[in-house]
Amino acid sequence: MALSPKLEFRQSQTLVMTPQLMQAIKLLQLSNLDLTAFVEAELERNPLLERAEEDGAALPQTEPDDRTDSEAPDREIDLVEVPDSSLDLGVGAIDTRSDTDLANAFPDDHDPARTPEEEPPALPTESWVSVPNRQPISSDDYNLEAFVASEPTLAEHLVEQLGLAVADPAGRMIGRALIGEIDEAGYLRGDLDKIAMQLAASRHDVEEVLRIIQSFDPSGICARTLEECLTIQLRERNRHDPAMATFLANLDRVAQHDFAGLAKLCGVDTEDMAEMLVELKTLNPKPGNAFGTSAVQPVIPDVLVRPANDGSWHVELNNETLPKVLVDHGYYARVARPGAPDKDSAFITDSLQTAKWLVKSLDQRARTILKVASEIVRQQDAFLTHGVQHLRPLNLKTVADAIEMHESTVSRVTSNKYIATNRGIFELKYFFTAAIASAEGGLAHSAEAVRHRIRRLIDEERPNSVLSDDAIVTSLRGSGIDIARRTVAKYRESMRIPSSVQRRRDKRAAL
Repeated sequence: MALSPKLEFRQSQTLVMTPQLMQAIKLLQLSNLDLTAFVEAELERNPLLERAEEDGAALPQTEPDDRTDSEAPDREIDLVEVPDSSLDLGVGAIDTRSDTDLANAFPDDHDPARTPEEEPPALPTESWVSVPNRQPISSDDYNLEAFVASEPTLAEHLVEQLGLAVADPAGRMIGRALIGEIDEAGYLRGDLDKIAMQLAASRHDVEEVLRIIQSFDPSGICARTLEECLTIQLRERNRHDPAMATFLANLDRVAQHDFAGLAKLCGVDTEDMAEMLVELKTLNPKPGNAFGTSAVQPVIPDVLVRPANDGSWHVELNNETLPKVLVDHGYYARVARPGAPDKDSAFITDSLQTAKWLVKSLDQRARTILKVASEIVRQQDAFLTHGVQHLRPLNLKTVADAIEMHESTVSRVTSNKYIATNRGIFELKYFFTAAIASAEGGLAHSAEAVRHRIRRLIDEERPNSVLSDDAIVTSLRGSGIDIARRTVAKYRESMRIPSSVQRRRDKRAAL
């Protein structure tokens, strides 16, 4: 078969993901915190982007004042000229100029026994002289947190005690190595043999330093197990006896609420067992959590929903979570001059296109979020009015078809976005739940609403009639919910609710 060149014309359609389109998709799925960080980075990189002021107001500009001092008696004086000779005034000169004794002017600072050369110089205050380009400090601008030292970490707290408890340099080195192996909860996670080998020390020396660190504050620190942590705390209280040691060695029975078998192992009666349980509850199983705790970042909703006067729901975006940026066309007109180098012209042109696309993408993101949230509120009107038991089953396709968008777009919009309603703050993903068929052939039930029913049935059960999973299935089917027993068990475990046997044991122990 001979090979010969030839020309062919073909026409095809392909989806091209431009960088701008990829950026718009990325912005759509970012949370408000990630979006703020992204916009801040763009403001630093792009000279044609500027942060919009609140309410669209620009910063006030100072205009020159041509009035004389007599025409503006209330104008604040920014600078008081002090003669140079006044800077070298002695005590006698000050007394002469002020016609009074220095002790009357400064009764707290003046010492009659001091000579003029020993007298400290007087410091001007804000009420005496104004400094150029300096505004008086107001109470609103004073930030006390700027002067407060940061809280010490657990490692710093232990190293400080180590310097007082151990004088040997080798012991301090071993102690620092042990402190470095302590996790946030206060437990030692490193292997003693490995630490001894790394420091070329004996196992006995490492254990001696470990024993010293375990006596530090907080009580129970540097323990290797939960039993050892609780043992250290009980020894400091002088409450560690053989019965308590047996009690701590069988903590698994405490978790199973097998108090009768535990009392038999410890050789105590029911009253002593109750006292030991009370003593156990006063101990701290994670002593390290008192240090290095960071403030919990509250969830800031992206969408706000409130009832309207006509019975509908008013949906609006939270302006506090929306970055406000503008394109500085005036600066572009100044720098985009003809005859500039090609490299500079290309950078300015690319910056202008990026700035315009970012502003457009942010606007499109806000409109898309509002559109999706409005449809979710329309679909879940019964939930907002009556509660979680009226939550409807909903999927992405239903919302996408209603607003004429793709399912992937709706999925990106609902990721890491929150909505504030009269029922609380929820993630937008919360409203998308699976459907459970109705036993009577009616409307399907939401999986979240079924979970709520299961929790309510368990909360209302009495100690002498604990509901099993089969009993819960029977009760739900009587309410028109067709559900299998394994589904009830799965929902119960997802809500961290123990089995009926464990619940019956817990309720009897509580009685």
